[in-house]
Amino acid sequence: MNSNHNLRKPFLHFGNPFRMISNKGSSLSPKLVGLLDSFEENLMEKLKSLKPREQDGVLSLSWMTSALESLCAIQTEVKSLISALELPVNDWDEKWFDVYLDNSVKLLDVCIGFRSEVSRLNQGNLFLQSVLHNLDSAAPVQFTKAESSLDHWRQHISSKNPRIEKCSSILCQFIDTLDVPRIKNSSKGRVLMRTMYGVRVVTVFICDVFAAAFSGSAQKLVDLPAPEACLWAEAFTEVQALVNGEIRKIHSGGKVMVVKELVAINTSVKKLHPLVQKGEDTVEVEALKSSITDLRNSSAELTQRLDSLAREIDSFFQILLAGRDALLGKLRVGSDVSNMMQHNNNAKHQVVR
Repeated sequence: MNSNHNLRKPFLHFGNPFRMISNKGSSLSPKLVGLLDSFEENLMEKLKSLKPREQDGVLSLSWMTSALESLCAIQTEVKSLISALELPVNDWDEKWFDVYLDNSVKLLDVCIGFRSEVSRLNQGNLFLQSVLHNLDSAAPVQFTKAESSLDHWRQHISSKNPRIEKCSSILCQFIDTLDVPRIKNSSKGRVLMRTMYGVRVVTVFICDVFAAAFSGSAQKLVDLPAPEACLWAEAFTEVQALVNGEIRKIHSGGKVMVVKELVAINTSVKKLHPLVQKGEDTVEVEALKSSITDLRNSSAELTQRLDSLAREIDSFFQILLAGRDALLGKLRVGSDVSNMMQHNNNAKHQVVR
């Protein structure tokens, strides 16, 4: 089947989210143009840094960790930009709040799904540690136990994580709300809308890559458009084409396991398994030692990189949670101020009467 059949065509039914600010100079003050340009230039540089130096580095755990580091940095920069805009909460459209809060919950769920997959992969790595332990032992039954652990690893690693399947569905819903409501008709609101759109597009792209890598399927992988008005558009289009193209290429070749470190483990397991099956008496000693060394090195690298990825997922989760709490806090303050003003107005009317 042609891979193009698997692509969704997002927001064809939406309008252009940048129609109000395609010409920044004519509608925004120099200060706002400077804030927006600075943010978009930083976003562009982060996207450029996501272009893998090596073609097979697209689906490595180290690339995924770097991608999440970039997302965390982008989220922090957004908070700084919002503070610099000094946009009053009561100028924000309620629909925007609803979309933001709903999407933040979706992203938190996605983070939980990714974290569960990292934990599952770490659990699988325990079987490999058992293999290495048994083969280091002098017990007569070491080969039988090692073979059993290798079989358990194969079964575990080939199983599906339902939470990852759920992540793909959540991301599809997220895409449908990328064209967010405007924050009234203010220049600050338009800057914030454009900024948040860029963040959301990059976030969906990276999370979509994670879902494809962890699920072993590229069927729900989406190519997102980037409006030419954005300074980051060209960099985004380039890195998305490179990463998504490589993922589809791997899957079109019939491969299910695509994460580089897992592929290395699988290669080591395939070499070791037939040697263990032969038994202690007939095994080729040098070949066995070499295979054990390869598996030990691959397993150690997997453990290290899974730990690094887990930390970045946790950091991203906390940043999302903090941003959500901060917005809810502003909403409560805004509500208190609004209620106080309403109370004062009612009191004045009563005095007049």
